[in-house]
Amino acid sequence: MSREPMTTADWDRLKEAAQSAMGKAYAPYSKFPVGAAALTSDGRLISGCNVENAAYGVVLCAECTMVGELHMSGGGQLQAFYCVGGDGEVLMPCGRCRQLLFEHRAPGMELMTVNGIKTMDQVLPDAFGPDDLTEY
Repeated sequence: MSREPMTTADWDRLKEAAQSAMGKAYAPYSKFPVGAAALTSDGRLISGCNVENAAYGVVLCAECTMVGELHMSGGGQLQAFYCVGGDGEVLMPCGRCRQLLFEHRAPGMELMTVNGIKTMDQVLPDAFGPDDLTEY
């Protein structure tokens, strides 16, 4: 998907990539396509779309398929993130996906939100994550 590696968040390019991914969504049940895109810590641009299933509870959110691409394309961490709904405008990740993004974030990761750019820590304060498990 990436043309040239990014070193800082190009929010317009992230939105464009999320909109493009949204166009590939498989949402025959909800009719609510979602696309997500992120800049990785090594400059890759990755994306994902929601993939529904007739067993509604096993739907893959766009963030899930995007994190799959993160690992399939070399791993790393998420530096900047953008998600759009069916109208092509910014959409906040659900709670499960906020947790997923938190786990794969780079320090200082930023997200485009309905209220502008925020850090992951602002979007999901006091989150439980991998560091909490190392204590045990």
